[in-house]
Amino acid sequence: MTSNYLDDLNEPQKQAVININGPSLIIAGAGAGKTRVLTYRIVHLLRQGVPAGKILSLTFTNKAAKEMKERITKIVGPEVARHLWMGTFHSVFAKILRMEGERLGYKPSFTIYDSSDSKSLIRNILKELNIDDNVYKPGTISSRISAAKNSLVTSGMYSSDVSMQDYDKSSRMPLMADIYKMYASRCFKANAMDFDDLLLNTNILFRDCQDVLLKYQERFNYVLVDEYQDTNYSQYLIVKKLSARHKNICVVGDDAQSIYSFRGARIENILEFKNDYSDYKLFKLEQNYRSTQMIVNAANTIIANNEGQIEKKVFSMNETGEKIQVFQAITDQEEGFNVSSDIFDKKFSQQLNWSDFAILYRTNAQSRIFEETLRRKNIPHKIYGGLSFYERKEIKDVLSYFRMVINPEDEEALRRSVNYPKRGIGDTTVQKLFELASALDATPWSLLREASGFPDHFNGATAKKLMLYSDVINNLRINYDSTDAFTKAREIAMGSGIMRELKEGKTPEDISRYENLEELLNAIKGFTEAAETNGEPSTLEAYLANVALLTDQDTEKAEDRNKVTLMTIHSSKGLEFKHVYIVGMEDTLFPSPMSTGSARELEEERRLFYVALTRAEKQATLSYALNRYKWGNLERSNPSRFIREVDPKFLQYPQTGGKPFGNNGLSKSPVIPATEKEAPPKYIIPNESKLRKISKSVSVSASPPGTGSQDLYAEGDRVEHERFGKGIIAAIEGDSPNTTATVEFEKEGSKKLLLRFAKLKKL
Repeated sequence: MTSNYLDDLNEPQKQAVININGPSLIIAGAGAGKTRVLTYRIVHLLRQGVPAGKILSLTFTNKAAKEMKERITKIVGPEVARHLWMGTFHSVFAKILRMEGERLGYKPSFTIYDSSDSKSLIRNILKELNIDDNVYKPGTISSRISAAKNSLVTSGMYSSDVSMQDYDKSSRMPLMADIYKMYASRCFKANAMDFDDLLLNTNILFRDCQDVLLKYQERFNYVLVDEYQDTNYSQYLIVKKLSARHKNICVVGDDAQSIYSFRGARIENILEFKNDYSDYKLFKLEQNYRSTQMIVNAANTIIANNEGQIEKKVFSMNETGEKIQVFQAITDQEEGFNVSSDIFDKKFSQQLNWSDFAILYRTNAQSRIFEETLRRKNIPHKIYGGLSFYERKEIKDVLSYFRMVINPEDEEALRRSVNYPKRGIGDTTVQKLFELASALDATPWSLLREASGFPDHFNGATAKKLMLYSDVINNLRINYDSTDAFTKAREIAMGSGIMRELKEGKTPEDISRYENLEELLNAIKGFTEAAETNGEPSTLEAYLANVALLTDQDTEKAEDRNKVTLMTIHSSKGLEFKHVYIVGMEDTLFPSPMSTGSARELEEERRLFYVALTRAEKQATLSYALNRYKWGNLERSNPSRFIREVDPKFLQYPQTGGKPFGNNGLSKSPVIPATEKEAPPKYIIPNESKLRKISKSVSVSASPPGTGSQDLYAEGDRVEHERFGKGIIAAIEGDSPNTTATVEFEKEGSKKLLLRFAKLKKL
């Protein structure tokens, strides 16, 4: 970074940085340096004399906010940077609600429920109402409540909306409004908000408390928003209200990377920015600094098929680069073998790190095959979207105590901690406690010390146990608001009995849980030191407010970094890797079958493919299988239409010497033509007309898929198996690729083997 930060920018970037007044729309193509532009724009504001506390910068990930703040700090120094209002939508608005939430009836110590907390509360509500959770699935209810909140529909509005009642009846969930109402009531009583409440309640606060809105309009002279194409209606309204007074709003994004409509994101927010601010300035960042020319040009041919977009011409001045590889496999198992083998070969032949590779897929369920094949080759890998560190049982157990110390009215934390470690307080007692609290319109916490006054519900021994639990919490609460997070966290881990419980365990699982507790305390120590260094609150309450909004990427451990990354394409947005494998490129997987009936949804799937391809710096590989197991049956698949949308001059088919595969009976694949003169490669299924039962002989691979030469097997052949020994083929049955051989082994008897995996050696 030069002493003059503007020298680090190209001309379009520079113009986007220095034009600081009025509404600005910065369209930043993939790899165009939008983070640098947003960062330098803030630096430029500071250099122009704008006080740091007057600048609000909103991002979608903690990682992006942290990276930007670190860059800014290096230029302007920590004393200035610490006063910036910079963070994710949820973290910034949670901060505002902690200061202003009492206007809505919340205490500043409110708990933030994560998705598992929300679903747990929904399950308990269903149980209390005697509602079948097979019909009213907690996940479905949670999604409906989330969608309502993101559309600014409160539980009261939902109950009074006739169209919503009709929809719930037609979907056989007529009690949905009652569940939503009870969910909202229980959250409020527990002094808790879920993620969507942070946005909904901020909107309500600004709507109903005009003095509060005016206060923050005056405070923020400049509002900057990253990834604007991913904002939902609720976020859009908050941003519009906050910037209404000064009109100095700058939004950065790329409509070609709008992929989160399932979360409520509205691409219209960025496409129609010009309608909200007619005097806006438009800046286009079109130079891609990340990827090769080959990848950028191929991505352009894909996104050109979308009609609803802001026109731009993304280009790269990097090396030309290699063509995009296309891998075809017979089955999904072979696809996993092909990809893991290619990663292994490239890693050692090109002296790369494992972290240079990423496998991207449309759905989480696709990860299994790649996990298995990578494990067989001892390739270290990390799966995103699985069980995160903060979702592990032992971690949530400790956090539930943290939450009770900060907010003892937190019902979900009480449920989790009241009998762990075991105190002889059973589920029946807990259920009675909650039912009594509901009947008296009280909180379960307020009744713990009064349990002896309800002999019809609790006998003397049970009442004593409940009181002892409340004593534990009350003792741990002493000085919680003046003690640093690490000291208090260690005190809670010991005082609750959890540390002793885990330390006494002898199984490998127990040892792992104890190590995870140690890792949690290490993380809290790091948080405490960083907060104290930066002059920020270092209390347990501040830590909980931070950890409630963390993601997988935020909690990545150092030892996880040099590993192959496996993740969904949605999770990969904002990341980059030297080599990217986009797998499962089949019309039954990608685009998602649920999107093909809608032009709008198909365009979003295409944007998703565009995002996947532009994660690659040096090389991209598209992979698909002609056959894939679904519900135990091997079903035929067609290559994705998205492969056919890539200009063929950017594609290479390495398994066939660079030529496109034969279409193998797939008449709808114009970019993958068939010719009679070209024999299919060794692991390509031949034309359908040739897939007939072979009664006497068959040609199959005697090695792992795609690695060995073909041998002709026939009934009566003498063969040898590495495990079963020598034998004679008694029968051959089935069509390729599922041809089986029944072999009579000399020592092991008769075995039926799938020939493509059997590794038989002819004698």
